[in-house]
Amino acid sequence: MQPEQVEALREAAGEGVECDGLEAERGDDGYRFAVPGDERTGLNAEAFEAAARDAAAYVTNWHFWTREAPTHDARRAFLRWLEAADEHAVPDRYEALADGTARGWGQLRITVTLGDDGCRRYDLRHEADAGTPVADLDAFHDPRDARELVTFDDRERYRPLKTAPTLRTGWAFPDLSAADLVETVGVVYPATVVNWHREREGDLDVSHWRETAERQTGIYDIVDELDAEAVDRIAASCCVDSQCLKRREWDFDADHELDADRGDGEFPCREPCSLVVAAARKWTKLEEEEPHTYEFELTPSEKEQLEAIVDAVADGRVDEIREADVYEGANRYRARYLREKLFDDEGRLGGVPTEE
Repeated sequence: MQPEQVEALREAAGEGVECDGLEAERGDDGYRFAVPGDERTGLNAEAFEAAARDAAAYVTNWHFWTREAPTHDARRAFLRWLEAADEHAVPDRYEALADGTARGWGQLRITVTLGDDGCRRYDLRHEADAGTPVADLDAFHDPRDARELVTFDDRERYRPLKTAPTLRTGWAFPDLSAADLVETVGVVYPATVVNWHREREGDLDVSHWRETAERQTGIYDIVDELDAEAVDRIAASCCVDSQCLKRREWDFDADHELDADRGDGEFPCREPCSLVVAAARKWTKLEEEEPHTYEFELTPSEKEQLEAIVDAVADGRVDEIREADVYEGANRYRARYLREKLFDDEGRLGGVPTEE
């Protein structure tokens, strides 16, 4: 604890201080200083300083939250959540922070440690790299560097959805301040901290599918034609944990809940995103098509193979299937064999033309 921290507390006592069990005030008979289990009154400046030294953890904790941590409500709430500040007393928290307190946020792992004089430091990295030494990772220090990290996945494919579970690995921000930590999280997962806080405060403004669809214009004006059953399929296709780390809070409308799983993410999804709306435009057109009956001859194994191929593509497992594993229905060579057998020279299944 630094002398200037005690001096700052003594000055603040004139207006009254209350922070995580610490109370300090100045009255006509001197200063009052109180922490759980210890209250001292009628103190002069010297005695006040002695009391502060005896409860240094409470003083440095107060100094961090009032002089160093961001004052924005959502950011402050997020930082306090990271170290469970509202659940544990200061001494218990400091003991945990000495070893590092970690929490997950999407695919991020955030570890809070106690720096000099109660200052918190933050380590931010991909959850898959939780046990990897910093020396084995690409280290960054400027929150703006996260923009490059979130643009492409590990296979250098563009990530159109920032909350997709495809965040690249192999990097770390090993020593961030409180302000820089929140800014970096905001680059990786935009607006998630604010919406998480608004939900906790009961102030999350949810825009359901119907109202979102009805305000679309131009080429997206047609998406309001989809019925609840089709929207339920959209949510099941795009808005589950395997596709997006947000927890869906919107439904078809305020009176019609969707059956699709909402997800288990820490942060909420307050409305259908632009990616879902764009995909819905295509699905709207597909839903307008009249069904036709086609006849194909398939062996039982061929039918099951087609099912396996669709499942593998839908779940993004195609690259996980080894070329030598010909027992897997979505194996590349098996798929090529099926194409040779069932497709004609014009690429039509069973040689059957698609009716316009």
